[in-house]
Amino acid sequence: MGVARLVAKGWIVLCVYAGAHAIHHQFTAHANAATIPAIIVSMLLFAAMGLLFATGYGVSARDGTKPLLERLRPHHLMPDFNGIVFLIFVVLSYLNQVLFAPSYPVGAGIGAIVNAIQFAVPGQVSLLVVLSRCAPDSGRVFASAFAWMLAIIFVASAISRIRLAAGLLRLERTTRSEVLGAPIHAAVLGIAAIAGIQLFFIGNAYPWFGCQILAGLPGTVIIGLVPLLLAYLIVAALTAAVALSPEKQ
Repeated sequence: MGVARLVAKGWIVLCVYAGAHAIHHQFTAHANAATIPAIIVSMLLFAAMGLLFATGYGVSARDGTKPLLERLRPHHLMPDFNGIVFLIFVVLSYLNQVLFAPSYPVGAGIGAIVNAIQFAVPGQVSLLVVLSRCAPDSGRVFASAFAWMLAIIFVASAISRIRLAAGLLRLERTTRSEVLGAPIHAAVLGIAAIAGIQLFFIGNAYPWFGCQILAGLPGTVIIGLVPLLLAYLIVAALTAAVALSPEKQ
């Protein structure tokens, strides 16, 4: 997958996820329902802004003699197997944040998941340190642990099919070459994945966020969606790197 499509898909998921949480907050807070259309319009505008940037970047490096609609095919818009699994996990993380985690922030099974993620993900410990200064918890600790658990499952599942995905990427490049070139494309994704790992998996970014941010919409998105976005980025970077090696006969 090219950088433009990766950015476009990630931005759409981010906008829809944030918009869904904003609408849910309006319902739970018994706020004025008239603000919901404004939320939807804002979500669409933000999504359009990101799509305009990604589309402009992708189109600028393609053959300008061929119309965009002729270069765009239905399968370019359809998610692959990893994409479908990713979307299912995003929905599960959202449902956990709005339905389960706020009502059941503690429990035997919940404690086991939280403790396991604390052992496997250093960033979870950094988040706990920040959240310890914030009250009440409102299920944010378990929501983060659940999102990281889904992210780890996604990466493990995708890696088992990494050679197949790399082969499909090689076939795609025979008709749609990378804008930056395959090696630079892999390097860009790798650098972005390493930065994301350092900021969120290791947890260096969490001390920057105060209680006000973590309790609001930005914190909700960071806790519930960022681990899955990072997992998707890591898989994309690994796929691009494996695709650089010559295909074995």
